[in-house]
Order: sequence, then structure tokens, then C-alpha cells
Amino acid sequence: MIRRQRRHLHSSISTLTDLVIIMTNNQGYIAVFDSGVGGISVLKRLMKQMPNERYLYYGDSANAPYGDRSEEEILALTQAAVKHILTRPVKALVIACNTATAVAVEQLRQTYPDLPIIGIEPALKPAAESYPAGLIGVLGTTATLGSSRFQALMARYIDRTNFVTIPVPELVPMVEQGLGNSRKAYKMLKKILQPYEGKLDAIVLGCTHYPFATASIRACVNNLPLLDGGIGTAAQVKRILTKRGLLNPGPGALLWENSSSDPKIMELCKFLLSNPLEEP
Repeated sequence: MIRRQRRHLHSSISTLTDLVIIMTNNQGYIAVFDSGVGGISVLKRLMKQMPNERYLYYGDSANAPYGDRSEEEILALTQAAVKHILTRPVKALVIACNTATAVAVEQLRQTYPDLPIIGIEPALKPAAESYPAGLIGVLGTTATLGSSRFQALMARYIDRTNFVTIPVPELVPMVEQGLGNSRKAYKMLKKILQPYEGKLDAIVLGCTHYPFATASIRACVNNLPLLDGGIGTAAQVKRILTKRGLLNPGPGALLWENSSSDPKIMELCKFLLSNPLEEP
């Protein structure tokens, strides 16, 4: 069954009503949205846990990075991207971008109350549980680390362990260029992380781009444990679809879309998908 809704998008760039297609059977797409290619790290986690699903990956590389934009810009860009995504039959939407989740996920849930919308958040809970009374470094974009949503999340676990936030917005455009594990990325990260050498117990990757720079990060912090929120996000998507009876028995499929027309972006997407992520 296809449920059609006409709802107003509360976006500063659109005042039009939009036709939204929400699937209420198992044949719909699991749509995965990111500001660029970083969300492919979440897509890989999803495909590992649910290989029979039909996935739609949409990256907004034409407007990346989001991390140094204002909240108003991030909200408008995210809403515009989701508006486009939902012209296809979608049964669940994954916001595979920490910055977009922090700024826009609650507004999206209000706009599309019948659609399961799962946002990603930094793995602070696993960090607090695994390293009580430790010192955890949280790498993220300026927008994510400064958001009220992230601050509220950190406050939940601050009595269990200690966190230090470390903005690394420069890493996102490097990953977007396929340079996450390059010498250039290593030198940039070394300068930022050097003050924390020997002081941290683990690092939380607070941006979905960062799992594609794990070699550079590990080389700067003596192979400290790295915690990736994408694993928990994939598990949550599977729980929700299982509860709603929306798991697809197969066969699986993947549809790529990107706001950039640069053919190199699609080449990078397929390259990142084909390379295994490090397990925690």
C-alpha cells in the first residue's frame, strides 16, 4: 500500500505543499541521507545487518560540508533534500549525518509523523559504559558539537565519564575528496590531537565522514579505540522495521543519487562502499 500525504515543509526556501510517498509495506526503500559521502559509512553498517533491503542513498555533495554552516542553512538544505528523497517510495529515512540530525531531525519528525525517521548520534552511551570515569575525546564538526541536541546528549552521561569535544571540521572536505587517510589528513589531525596525546581512553567519531579516516586518526592517537555511532543506528533501524513487519525478504538493491553532477563523486561513493570499515 502506498500512503500519499500533502504536507507543508517548514523551510525557509520553500512554501509549497509537496507530494510525499510513504510505503507501508516491505518493498519501499530505506533512504539514507548525508551532506555528502560520509553517510556511506552508515549505509555499509545497514547493508551488513540487512542485506536484503532496497536502499536509496542521497548525498548533498553540491552543498557539502554542512558543519560550518548556520543552523538555518542546515535546516533548509536538509528539508530540501528530504523533500526530494520522498518523491520515491520510502519506508524509512535514515539521517546519516550527525550535523543534520542535530539540527533538523525533530522538525522532520513533526513534518512526517507517519514515516520512521532515524537519526545518528555520537556513540557517547557506549563510551560511558565502556570507559567509566575515563576521558573520551569526541571528534565532530563545529555545528554538531555546538548544537543543543549534542549538549543534551552529553549531559546524560557526564556523571559516568568525562568528555572533551574536539572540533575537526577540516576533515569532512578531505573525505569528500577521497583524502581521509592521506598524508595531508594525518598532518592536520596530528596538529589538532597532539595536546591530547596520552590523555584519552577512547575517541568517539562524531561525524559519519570520520570512519573513512580511521587510519589517519589511529596514527595520531597510538591506536586508541574508536567508537562509531553508525553501528547502533543500523541496529535501531532493524529493530524498528522488524517491529513494524517491514523487513524485505529480498532481493536487495541500491540506488545512488547525489546533488552534484561531478562524475568523480559517484566514483568516490562506489570506492568507499567497496572498502571495508574497521570494526570496533
